[in-house]
Amino acid sequence: MGFIDDELQEVSKLCQNVVDGSRLVSCVRTMVRVEITKTRCKTIIVCIQFSKDYPYTPLLIELKSKTLSVKLLDGLTEVCEKECKNLLGKAQVLPILKFIRNFIDENPLICCYDEISAIKKILEHDDELKLKQKYSCINLKIKKGLYYFKAKIEVPDNYPVACVKLEDADTNFPPLFARHFIGQGKELARQCVEPPLNLKKKSQSPFVPTPSLKVVISFLINSVKTLPQEHCQSCRQTCLPPNPENAETNETANMHVERLYCGHLFHLRCLVTFMKTPPFHGGKKCPTCEQRIYHEKWGMSDKLAEERWAHQQARARELAEVEDFLT
Repeated sequence: MGFIDDELQEVSKLCQNVVDGSRLVSCVRTMVRVEITKTRCKTIIVCIQFSKDYPYTPLLIELKSKTLSVKLLDGLTEVCEKECKNLLGKAQVLPILKFIRNFIDENPLICCYDEISAIKKILEHDDELKLKQKYSCINLKIKKGLYYFKAKIEVPDNYPVACVKLEDADTNFPPLFARHFIGQGKELARQCVEPPLNLKKKSQSPFVPTPSLKVVISFLINSVKTLPQEHCQSCRQTCLPPNPENAETNETANMHVERLYCGHLFHLRCLVTFMKTPPFHGGKKCPTCEQRIYHEKWGMSDKLAEERWAHQQARARELAEVEDFLT
């Protein structure tokens, strides 16, 4: 038996024992094909052919995957080819298979490679995105002027079947917006992996989880970048001051910034004034998007608001008549 035949025999006997999660599909001279699986979305199919002067030349390697990035696989292929050059004159198949398995184990963020690449393109120069492969998480910091939001985003091992988790959040935005960033970020992540309650089983195709990393981080980037420039829908002044230290944090103060369910902003005083003045018919609507205004600090019905406004107007007319009589 020749060198290649001996190696094929060794691969056939040992592959599934020494390479965790491997499945030997083919083990012949023309092609060694092995599927290495850690999770459903972390699976690489390794196709190996023997070069003409093997083992004194490197193996010919092709990597395939239904879930991982083509660009990632191309880069890993180049690394494997370099690793083969360090093994010239020796058996290369099993060491390369073990190398690929170790790569999967040591780089848990490979499942979101394309998402990370897309996120980097929308970040600005003063933002930070640090990958922590060892802990399968990403440290994110987004800035706009003096405002910032930072958090740790954990990527679970079975991503994207499970959604990312937003942890250790810190920001100098007022508490209202800190709650919005965290709450909405978690909700967007949940929606990526859990079917809506009103999903009709018979009329719609089965729900399939989708990646949540880019969805969550894109929301955070957009929110942090736009909020410091948003204007009050009533007085049209910029809602947040340039310096976060001057932002109103008392949620009952006149200049506290309130966020409507549609996403637009009001000062609390402006919101109360806007809600108390006509027109009332059909409900109060946001001046910008014309969506019906719903707000936790305003529970008064349209009818009651109109009655109170009419009472105030009548009272004002009575006072004006008294002043005219006295003068």
